[in-house]
Amino acid sequence: MRRAFLLAPALLLAACGSNGGGNEGTQISIKGEDGNGFSAALGKDGKVAVDLPGFKANIDLPSIQLDANDFKLNGVSLPNGSKITSMNVAGKNGGDGGVEVHFSTPGPVTGVREWFEGRLKSEGFSLKADGDGLSGTTEDGKAFRLTSKAAGQGSASVITVGS
Repeated sequence: MRRAFLLAPALLLAACGSNGGGNEGTQISIKGEDGNGFSAALGKDGKVAVDLPGFKANIDLPSIQLDANDFKLNGVSLPNGSKITSMNVAGKNGGDGGVEVHFSTPGPVTGVREWFEGRLKSEGFSLKADGDGLSGTTEDGKAFRLTSKAAGQGSASVITVGS
């Protein structure tokens, strides 16, 4: 039953935001531990698929577009003008698991790395430059990785925390 509460954030996000439909929204997926059969996904088009033991549903909601103001990692937001294209959350027993956030930024790749480097170090992250990105650990020892590449006039980046 506790895992059912994981669905609530995705549904609330979808119900609160709307960009009029289409495929410009943020895609969000939440998956429980292997073998427990729990998953929920919010598509860029606002379609929600829920698969719980004993309950399955497909729900149509307005699509949402998360941006720099909607996401903070230990108090650090995404660079100004960023848009989250997808977010994947995976849970495991013992509190382990991971989060993967894909986002686009109007600024250059080096600007993305510089944005996070100092801000996250002041939050207790242990980081080193890794090509155009960063790698290291969070303040509580979880693996952290930022990868970025040029995309059009800006950058496409991925933050991965945990496994």
